[in-house]
Amino acid sequence: MHSVMRKFARVMVMTVAGMTVGSVAQAQEKYPTRPITLVVGYAAGGATDIVARLVAKSLSDTLSQPVVVENRPGANSNIGAEAVARAKPDGYTLYVGSIANTINRTLYEKLNYDIKKDFTPVALLATIPNVLVVHPKLPINSVKEYIAYAKQHPGKLTCASSGSGSSIHLSCEIFKLETGTDILHVPYRGSGPAVADLLGGQVDSMFDNLPSSLPQVQAGKLRVLGVTSLERVPFVPDVPTLAESGLPGFSVQSWFAVMAPAGTPANIVETLNAAINKGLQGEALREAYEKGGFVSPAQPNTPATLQKFVDEEIDKWGKVVTSAGLKVQ
Repeated sequence: MHSVMRKFARVMVMTVAGMTVGSVAQAQEKYPTRPITLVVGYAAGGATDIVARLVAKSLSDTLSQPVVVENRPGANSNIGAEAVARAKPDGYTLYVGSIANTINRTLYEKLNYDIKKDFTPVALLATIPNVLVVHPKLPINSVKEYIAYAKQHPGKLTCASSGSGSSIHLSCEIFKLETGTDILHVPYRGSGPAVADLLGGQVDSMFDNLPSSLPQVQAGKLRVLGVTSLERVPFVPDVPTLAESGLPGFSVQSWFAVMAPAGTPANIVETLNAAINKGLQGEALREAYEKGGFVSPAQPNTPATLQKFVDEEIDKWGKVVTSAGLKVQ
């Protein structure tokens, strides 16, 4: 009798264990079961916000759950990044990181998050060049004329940015170093507000991300002088690069990526990565990217390739920030 009871007990333990494993696996397969939030560290209207909303629509269609973009601007995206770094690592609160976060790691003397330690990379979303644009009231029609004007008016020509330490800001700082010009930097809480003041004539110029300025350039409301990529871009094929405008080797490429809080389960990261890549290869997102001025990342676009890329960007921009003597407290 005791032998029969022991066998029965073992069978029951194995059955319960099997049910538990099955339940866990089933729970993992169900992600996501509720809305996902993509946090953008800038105000609405800038390139980060634009690409986030494009990808949010694609993700929502693929995952069959609402994907909401939440703008948390301030401190060159650090406020949004810090909020996500402290969020529960369950795949429902994600961060749209950018080149700014790799710059900030050296630029800021104190940060309440670490882009390497506090985040799990998910997937690269897009890359874009910056464009040097000016208000049409200025008597400037080329990069050479911009340099000459800056030298004739030292400290008076203004250059807006989406925030201190952004690629837009660093483009201006590198430009100043290479041309020996004194241009006044005016930081904003995102590209949207900066472009609005540029359109209004409150500031003179900006090294803006292409997508946020492209509609204004096409409408003739801003004058574009050059692109910061090494090669011309198809969205503005007649616009020369800064490299061919007298600044050989000048190159700044902005980028955007989805990152999750550190500790997010691998299966959730894999699900998100697959969904993002599916969208990137779909017709709807491809057309939206072409219209907006975004370039899709090369494949394979994995969490591992993104981690390697982020590490390289941290090293690259750390050297630039140090050379320019930039610091934000």
